[in-house]
Amino acid sequence: MLAIVMGLVTACLWATTLMASARASRLIGSWATLGWVMLVGTIITVPAVIVTAPSPSLSGQDVGYLVVAGLSNSIGLLFVHTALRRGKVAVVGPIVSTEGALGATFAILAGDPVEGATIAILGVIVVGVVLAAIERSPDDQPSGEPPRASAAATAAIAIVGATLFGLNLFATSRLASAVPLAWTVLPARLAGFLGVTIPLLLMRRLTIVRAAVPFVVLVGLAEVAGIATYAIGATDSAPVASVISSQFAAIAAVVSYLFFGERLSRVQTAGVVTIVGGVTLLALVQAL
Repeated sequence: MLAIVMGLVTACLWATTLMASARASRLIGSWATLGWVMLVGTIITVPAVIVTAPSPSLSGQDVGYLVVAGLSNSIGLLFVHTALRRGKVAVVGPIVSTEGALGATFAILAGDPVEGATIAILGVIVVGVVLAAIERSPDDQPSGEPPRASAAATAAIAIVGATLFGLNLFATSRLASAVPLAWTVLPARLAGFLGVTIPLLLMRRLTIVRAAVPFVVLVGLAEVAGIATYAIGATDSAPVASVISSQFAAIAAVVSYLFFGERLSRVQTAGVVTIVGGVTLLALVQAL
């Protein structure tokens, strides 16, 4: 029961990060959004590390994975924020949700055993991404927002972000039994804070407007909270928590339709459904 509840909470939190990131990126840009989000995340995670695990024993390999996890997550966020700024949440969200499948792909490339069913499902997910990137005609553009990129361009940017997230999941999975939870969250926030927040601040480009403040704070809080709730659910049943939390893409797609007025073509809708179904099926297969 704990895995179900925490998985659902995680899905809602991650859907929230997508929606709030889209709003913040369209107000202040993807770089400034990332800078503020990393600042909020660092303020949360550094005290958590100091209180729970100030001096863990780390091997050289652990440090390497921490660096990979930190850089891939923070850079991946930049690509995702860029995709959300220029494209549809209903397209970006499902593509980003393939991070788990991409993490599994990195594990396969690293030598982990793989079953034929997993490879087949990965192929189905790829088909879904291609369908979601097909757009027959441009949509009406809401006033006051940056011009929308084509669905193909948005998908390409989102795919890069999802790939980097997959690399982050792969590196984090190698750290799961070696470092405390707070240390798996810290690298990305610290890398983003040092590599994005501080340079933008020094260049006086860490801009903000009043309307964007609640969104960047919400993203920073929801990202860290989502990782924590997923970890709690995984202690009861990692497969169940993974299956339910992966539904954040479906939640974001529905909310973007209701509140952003986003419309997808039939082909794009088929692609989104294929991606969500493929990600869910992959999680179920890995649970067996």
